[in-house]
Amino acid sequence: MHSHTAMPLPSRDYTPAATGTLEGLRVLDLSRLFAGNVMTQILGDFGAEVIKVEPPAGDTLRAWQTRGVSTHWKLYARNKKSLCLELRQRKACELLLELAGSASMLVESFRPGVLEQMGLGPDELLKRNPKLVIVRISGWGQSGPYSQRPGFGTLIEGMSGFAELNGFADREPVLPPMYLADGVAGLYGASAAMIALREVEQRGGRGQVIDLPLLDPLFALLGPQAAQYRLTGTLRQRTGSRSTNSAPRNAYRCKDGRYVSLSGSTQKMAERTLRAVGRAELIDDPRFRTNADRVRHAQALDEVIGGFIAQYTQQEAVALFERAEVTVGPIYDISQIVEDPHVIARELLADYPDEEMGRLPMHHVVPRLDTTPGSIRQPAPKLGEHNRELLRELGVDDGGYRALVEAGVVC
Repeated sequence: MHSHTAMPLPSRDYTPAATGTLEGLRVLDLSRLFAGNVMTQILGDFGAEVIKVEPPAGDTLRAWQTRGVSTHWKLYARNKKSLCLELRQRKACELLLELAGSASMLVESFRPGVLEQMGLGPDELLKRNPKLVIVRISGWGQSGPYSQRPGFGTLIEGMSGFAELNGFADREPVLPPMYLADGVAGLYGASAAMIALREVEQRGGRGQVIDLPLLDPLFALLGPQAAQYRLTGTLRQRTGSRSTNSAPRNAYRCKDGRYVSLSGSTQKMAERTLRAVGRAELIDDPRFRTNADRVRHAQALDEVIGGFIAQYTQQEAVALFERAEVTVGPIYDISQIVEDPHVIARELLADYPDEEMGRLPMHHVVPRLDTTPGSIRQPAPKLGEHNRELLRELGVDDGGYRALVEAGVVC
């Protein structure tokens, strides 16, 4: 890592004319908050036409604000259109059903059963459009004893086993500092929707319903917990930043109060680490000879490594271990991330024009495809910004539009 000279983030502008591989894919997104917005952002970044169907109060994500600015909305609603419908009115549901005829996907996150009450259940939607892929996001799934419980990610992060494994043994379980269950579900949702779309487009199949709870993806990502429990009969203890699989592995405090992360998960790397901290003789110490020995004596190993690292600043420690080819990296805060030369060179972030902030730092389209890359074509929409354009398609002229506004069907 080189010494930081604060470089500005690259400046980029929106590319409205860019097209992506998903061009022509129309997605109706009725979801609220996070999981659905992550899912449809991925599709939108690669060219899909994502229509956020929002209630008069707007998607709840708009209310997540920092100093009055809806930063989450700006990020996760880029490349999307906004259609504001009052779905408690029969006429609005009819318009949506009509629009579903031209869509390839519909995403919703109401409590199970609500879509049916609105007259927009999968049966109705598939009657209208037999090739529609319907993604139903919920906390616990469309069936099962908990299906009617409110499905906030926090509850899932607790029940999945994530929180129980996270944190330190002598403290309470720790919930993640971000919307982990939602984010993971959004990623799974995007791939599931494309799998279902392939059935429609390549195999001449029908549309189908994807039951996407927040619980299942996060639980699946936590690995072979059940198998380990069956084998050992014991519960895994929280280990802070240590690993139960390999040692050394931890976050170590530096002289300047910052931290580095180190992982010596192969025999060769563990030996290299002991040489780098000037303790080559410990390679043959019976406590540290094999990975299993090191995991058992992780405390003693950490005292050796931690004591060495504490003599250096974060930057010095990273440079020193880099020279020794040891897998150590800095634990950054955001003020360091935005100045890091790799982050800047790879454009993990770029500044985009923004009405409220002047420049809005936004993450790159992920993942990166070399021949059909995604693009950031337009900023997040204002509420109802695309009402007229989308309703005109359904044959609603200016007079008809005024009547719909007066009746409170669209806002």
